[in-house]
Amino acid sequence: MSDPTQRVLLTVEEYLDELLTTLLAGAAALDDVEDVPLAQALGRVLALPVHAAGDVPAFANSAMDGYAVLHDDLASLPATLRVVGAVPAGSSEDPAMGLGECVRIMTGAPLPSGADTVVPVEVTDGGTSTVTITEARTPGQHVRGAGEDVRRGAVVADAGVTVTGRVPGSLAAAGAATVTVRRRPVVAVAATGDELVSPGGSLVRGQIFESNGTHLAATLTELGVQVRGPVVLPDDTTGFTSGLDELADGADLVLLTGGVSVGDFDVSRIVLEESADGVFRHVRVQPGKPQGWARWHGVPVIAFPGNPVSTAISFEVFGRPVIDRLLGRAPVTGPTVAVAGTGWRSPAGRRQLVPVRLSSDETGRLVATPTHRRGSASHMVTSLAGAHALAVVAEEIDSVEPGDIVQIRSL
Repeated sequence: MSDPTQRVLLTVEEYLDELLTTLLAGAAALDDVEDVPLAQALGRVLALPVHAAGDVPAFANSAMDGYAVLHDDLASLPATLRVVGAVPAGSSEDPAMGLGECVRIMTGAPLPSGADTVVPVEVTDGGTSTVTITEARTPGQHVRGAGEDVRRGAVVADAGVTVTGRVPGSLAAAGAATVTVRRRPVVAVAATGDELVSPGGSLVRGQIFESNGTHLAATLTELGVQVRGPVVLPDDTTGFTSGLDELADGADLVLLTGGVSVGDFDVSRIVLEESADGVFRHVRVQPGKPQGWARWHGVPVIAFPGNPVSTAISFEVFGRPVIDRLLGRAPVTGPTVAVAGTGWRSPAGRRQLVPVRLSSDETGRLVATPTHRRGSASHMVTSLAGAHALAVVAEEIDSVEPGDIVQIRSL
């Protein structure tokens, strides 16, 4: 077994590339797909683009309550027109209208064939047999043209899009009743350590409540993954190996937390190095310096450090992109920026990721304030509950002052 203290030191980008290209070699985006009703697609990733079944809107319609008119009849104002019909939303009526005539129309109702403009009721006298219009309108105003939003056959949502709460309405408006989505990957989660006790249990000296596996399982569920676990694996190699065998069976990915550093009892590292040619690195990041990966009976395994904030941030930086790759999910957009609400120290030579709460100052600027007074201390698990994002501090910076511009990575 190699000396664990003599690890290769990689940048964040180098280690992530190693996971995506080497660990996942031959494990491309999941090919299995299924058709699901739109109402059941929330959180799933589209495997095929969704095309509009027809024009959206399907017909020219009114954007206002008012009167459908021929704009040429408004050449001289005020203009008095004869009202020859009324069209509510949902009507299939198409009242005939000629010069000097108009039709009362409601928002969303189809525009009569003889009209080209809608005049809001607010600039008329509201008449029902005749109406006097007092204000000019440009041709076509307040008319929503057929296909103005989307043309028949156009892509409404592309493959790789996650069906969040904002997506189904657009797909439904385009006529989609079912969508083709990727199979949910099965991701097994385990925390390691004899000191771990399930929440709600009784602690004795030296024990703590397990939280890392709980955090990972919840985050994976949010990402549309089928989660197996979390379970706690013991620090002895026999029990750990047996538990890992069971976890990996039928899984697409295994996530481990704890036991990846250089200690004599770091069981994840010891077993994966001895039995699976495990690769363990030091990464220029804080928290989360020790990282590792392997394949267990062909199943990719990613091993995160065991401190709670280290686990959470390691997943955001390294685990989430792996899940996205498995699902063929469109990558998350890049970071935005904010001003630091307070100052803090950062370790030179390591990229620091600090859980922050976001707010706005009196000028409307986005302000990032660490959720814990200790910044990114890796064991401060309570700093995660109130975090909106991670502040990203570059490797060459050793301190952040109030008002400094910092990059923000959304959670």
